[in-house]
Amino acid sequence: MTIQPLAITDVPSGAAVGAAWHDENVTTSAPAMIGRDADLARLSERLDEVRAGAPFTVIVGGEAGIGKTRLIREFQRGLPNDVLLLTGQCVDLGSVAAPYAPVKTALRTLVSEVGAERVLTAVGPGRAALVALLPELAQIEPGEIGAPGKGIESSQLHEGIAVLLETFSRDRPIVFVIEDLHWVDAASLALLRFLMRALGSSRVLTVLSFRTEDVTRGHPLRAFLAEADRDRWVERRELGRLTRPQVRKFVRSMIVDDAPSERVLDNVFRRSDGVPFFVEELVGIDGCRDEGFVPDTLRELLLARYERLPDSAQELLRLISTGGVRVAHALLSEVYTGSADELDSAARQCVQYGVISIDGDDYAFRHALVREAILSDLLPGERARFHARYAEAYEAAAEAGTRRLAAEISFHWLGAHDAARAFPATMQAMREARAAAAYATAAQLGERALGLWDVVPDAAAAAGMGKLELMGRTASHLRNAGEGERSLALIRAALAECPRDDANYPRLLRDKALYLGNVGKGGSIEVLEEALEALDRLGDAVPGELRPTVLSALAGRLMIDGRLDDAAEVADRALAAAIELGSPRYASIATNLAAISRSDRGEVEAGLAMLERARELAQGDGAAMLRYWVNASDLHYLIGRYPEAVRLAEDGLARARAQGVERSSGVILASNAVDPLFALGEWQRADALIERALALDPPVPFTAYLQRARIWAALWRGDVTGATDMLRRAKPAMASVMEVEMQTRLAVGRVAGEVALANDDLGAAWREANVLLHEQYLPLPGYALPFVWVAARVIAAVRARPGAVPPTVADQVDAAEPAFRELLERLSNWPTHALWAALFDAELATVDQGSGADVPGADPSAWRRAVEAAAAPEAPGFLAPYALLRRGEAELAAADRAAARATLQQAFDLAEAGGVGAVRERIERVASTAAIALEGAARPHGAEAAGIAGAATSDADALAAAELTARERQVLELLAEGLSNRQIGERLFISGKTASVHVSAILRKLGAATRTEAAYRAGALR
Repeated sequence: MTIQPLAITDVPSGAAVGAAWHDENVTTSAPAMIGRDADLARLSERLDEVRAGAPFTVIVGGEAGIGKTRLIREFQRGLPNDVLLLTGQCVDLGSVAAPYAPVKTALRTLVSEVGAERVLTAVGPGRAALVALLPELAQIEPGEIGAPGKGIESSQLHEGIAVLLETFSRDRPIVFVIEDLHWVDAASLALLRFLMRALGSSRVLTVLSFRTEDVTRGHPLRAFLAEADRDRWVERRELGRLTRPQVRKFVRSMIVDDAPSERVLDNVFRRSDGVPFFVEELVGIDGCRDEGFVPDTLRELLLARYERLPDSAQELLRLISTGGVRVAHALLSEVYTGSADELDSAARQCVQYGVISIDGDDYAFRHALVREAILSDLLPGERARFHARYAEAYEAAAEAGTRRLAAEISFHWLGAHDAARAFPATMQAMREARAAAAYATAAQLGERALGLWDVVPDAAAAAGMGKLELMGRTASHLRNAGEGERSLALIRAALAECPRDDANYPRLLRDKALYLGNVGKGGSIEVLEEALEALDRLGDAVPGELRPTVLSALAGRLMIDGRLDDAAEVADRALAAAIELGSPRYASIATNLAAISRSDRGEVEAGLAMLERARELAQGDGAAMLRYWVNASDLHYLIGRYPEAVRLAEDGLARARAQGVERSSGVILASNAVDPLFALGEWQRADALIERALALDPPVPFTAYLQRARIWAALWRGDVTGATDMLRRAKPAMASVMEVEMQTRLAVGRVAGEVALANDDLGAAWREANVLLHEQYLPLPGYALPFVWVAARVIAAVRARPGAVPPTVADQVDAAEPAFRELLERLSNWPTHALWAALFDAELATVDQGSGADVPGADPSAWRRAVEAAAAPEAPGFLAPYALLRRGEAELAAADRAAARATLQQAFDLAEAGGVGAVRERIERVASTAAIALEGAARPHGAEAAGIAGAATSDADALAAAELTARERQVLELLAEGLSNRQIGERLFISGKTASVHVSAILRKLGAATRTEAAYRAGALR
């Protein structure tokens, strides 16, 4: 009888091993993987694609025991030598896992592979963030790196890791494996989400695995998986159970001789349900020859091998299970109470019996299910003792080394039911998580500490802070983790506990105001005003820097709300407080806010001078300089200085990348560069900035700015359908930002109005434009003036087609013109006022075409003035071809075909050169309708040349169509839309009387008695 060799066969003599576990002809696991060839091949295919420069993520899911780990191990074993393998495994530490635990393991592999110095050099500006994650790296160049964790943001760490992977993947393709995502910590999950979007120029294959049944409702992984399903660079592979033939092949691969009977094979398939791990366990029971040995329950099956081990080995397994799925030998030696020989003997038996395996220097359970079954077998007192041993061992390791282990210490002291020792460890773990920018984990640990507060003696001394401060810090971590509502709820709870004469009270009020703004709720201004009252009441009892921060926050909220006079006054107070404190940073921020507030109320030159002073004050202070670049670039764009706006935004973006904050300040600066680039006609550069910024997974407000720009660009480049779809999907997320930011309300409202106009939905367009008249304060001029122009287009469209909206709406629109003109006049001190006023006038200027009604937008002289205004340097590039198009239409309406042809040709050339697809397409339609041939324009042919939507589909239809002239077909189409003779004339640039002649000819040729019958015939022809 031949056997497959076991991993360990040399049991020490004298070891009490009890009854023989393995039959000689049975292996501990199948020597070959069965039923996963297609999955393995797919991973290899994805690796080939990654080699070519297309990063990809494969997520492997499946129930426990289905073979996820086996598949990944087989894939890893077959990797070519030039591939760099980085692996990490999530750790089961209950509800609060250690931050970045699997990522640290993978990065330490990278450090050992290429060297710490190369890693630190490659990460560049992300050095400090990486040292915060891996403190041992601080020993390499401690003088240059600085204090780990100080001022580190999660975006810096995320970008630093992305840079590392991108850099080293240029030399060697990287396979980045993270297993057991069902235990993933929030920080690692956020990083993986970022990497899936940001690794756009790398050769990295990311492989993730998770247990499907553990991802229940509310599990953070559910949202991650939902996002992944929408990503074209991500593939989900769900491993299914083995079929009956596959189970038969599986069993035979494990039993070398004595082929099992059909009854045994059927029994294994029935009892295992095709789950590979259960097949292995069933076959392992005496070769599965005797059905009487088959356990009745899953738990019995999982414990079958364990229960046949001697007591010493069982105790060791219980101890290991308390430590996790895998435990390092060095750690196990610290918590094991027996001798080293006894540990080796017991471990050897556990390995030989196939309960655990050796993985490097670690002991790992062959499957997590086995560990969970053994863990549930612990007695309460035994469990507490084991946890206490691990806690003490981790404490000793933390004191002796540079690794941060407070999360593990906290977990095990809690498991030992020792709150007094768990509490300080929890506080330290919170600090460590914050130092590594793991805000979600820091918040969870802060909440854990708050839960322990009342059961710990002298909690304030142990924490190093009072309960209110801990609540405030935890709320801040929640906000930075994106948990806006929870942060707001916690800060409200802190305020409810805080006496009004406590020094924490104004700080908590300031934080509440900030969090209200973060979640898109009103009330920030009132809360900040209350905070100022509290500061006045408490006097010197509060730190001096709190007053300028509260005043600056209030000035910013007032400015965003459009209360510019109040904002300027409060910003001046903030500046005085900053000067008194001697803080250039706060002085720069206050001056910056004062500059923008004054600019928005028309004092642009004074505002620009103040911005320059803010820049001088900010020198050497990265945060203050970034705020300068943000507001300076935006102001230069709004006043029409587009090249300077791009320069400022790109300078700031470069600094944001250098500081590792591209995901926050960098995204704002990128969006500030996008609009002036569009204005300059540099669509591709703007597109690249949008794609890069969105790939960084920015916060919701920043996403709103980028999506609005993307929608607008799609619309003016001719993709009306795409713009409409993007607006529909993005607007719900934009709503919260629009609620608290006037600039966003105006910018998004303008784009939404233009999209509605493009879709001929005049009712929706009016609803958007009408909002402009109902702002509580004077709208911000840089955003309002283009919106007023859109409102003029809506009014003109409704007047030209009064039947397109209900009569009551038409009356409202018609009566609104004076209000918009008044608003336009109130904004006359803005540098670009003349441009938008000229366009407004041209859209509504009328001429009498002899049909008894004035036609809006048909005055050639008004459009000549608009064309001159659109040629000015402060006019965005898309307006010049648009104004020329409208002038050409007006000249056609005035029967000046020669002038119209020249104007339309000029408009076409500008639109084509500037990439303004929407204008170019409309020019082509107008020229085609007026039978004007334009150089470079697409030539209609076939049915299109005849001016109809499509060819007739039957002989009779074709015959009928042939009887109509090209012009009559055009008139018939408009007749079918329900237009009057006058409206048909306006559309085709002919008189109403001529349209009437065409209608009479159509009725005669079609044999139609009425216009309705002719319209029906038009439908048949179509």
